[in-house]
Amino acid sequence: MSEMIKVATRDSYGNALKELGAAHEDVVVLDADLGNATKTLTFHKAFPDRYFDCGIAEANMMCVAAGLSTMGLVPFASTFAMFAAGRAFEQVRNSIGYPHLNVKIGATHGGISVGEDGASHQCCEDFALMRSIPGMTVICPSDDVEVKAVVKAAYEMEGPVYMRFSRLATPVYHPADFHFEIGKGEVLSEGKDIAIIANGILVPEAVEAAKALKAEGISARVINMATIKPLDEELVLKTAADCGRIVTVEEHSVIGGLGEAVCSLLSETLPTPLKRIGVNDVFGHSGPAVPLLKQFGLSAENIAAQCRNMLQ
Repeated sequence: MSEMIKVATRDSYGNALKELGAAHEDVVVLDADLGNATKTLTFHKAFPDRYFDCGIAEANMMCVAAGLSTMGLVPFASTFAMFAAGRAFEQVRNSIGYPHLNVKIGATHGGISVGEDGASHQCCEDFALMRSIPGMTVICPSDDVEVKAVVKAAYEMEGPVYMRFSRLATPVYHPADFHFEIGKGEVLSEGKDIAIIANGILVPEAVEAAKALKAEGISARVINMATIKPLDEELVLKTAADCGRIVTVEEHSVIGGLGEAVCSLLSETLPTPLKRIGVNDVFGHSGPAVPLLKQFGLSAENIAAQCRNMLQ
């Protein structure tokens, strides 16, 4: 993975919006005074008449996006995950989710890897908040290619979508012709001893963990589960039946995210030993992104270690 090109998925988001805007005149982009950080200025430079800076007023921005969607436009409301899911939750729920409007939310700077911005900006609760809104689709893509496919798929579907992107640059591992389908997981490597289900920037870590385990004679199936809601239940159940043990990995609290989605499904249909790797019900703190990820156990080394523990 270290030799691969690395791109922050927030950069991918900005580029994807520009490509989408060139193909569809109904695409409009909103931001909350963070265009340089969210990379939506890439769209602004190409289509200034379709870009709206709503200022430091994220809740109002969501209401503006809701209104624009009723006029036949497809708004992409963009800001940090902490503000999109946290500060504006009521407006997302009541003005977008309840009437099931066609608004797409682009949330950058999610998770611990926001780094030096500290606990106030390290949003590890957004999956849980957005999953709780009826009809909301929740997606966390893992690399540059997948982001572009996700943004296109979000545009093409009708209804609200929450997409989370990262600040930290991560490896680009998908081929250029990769096809993404909302609600479908992606098997990256086959295995029968244990399965690792991950999303976002931790997918490459899961792949590295599987490689380390393979060197020890342990075969691990790795799944990129970018869509958290709706979950690919068929793939999860098949994987549980095939492998018998599952480890979930996410840059999110162990409460309410990918791990709990998988646990809820399996507990009701096919009880399976499972370990959730995520942020363990604590706040983050300031520090460089990579050391923080390792400190919180969000690394290939810890993923492999937890798999070994499961197999004992």
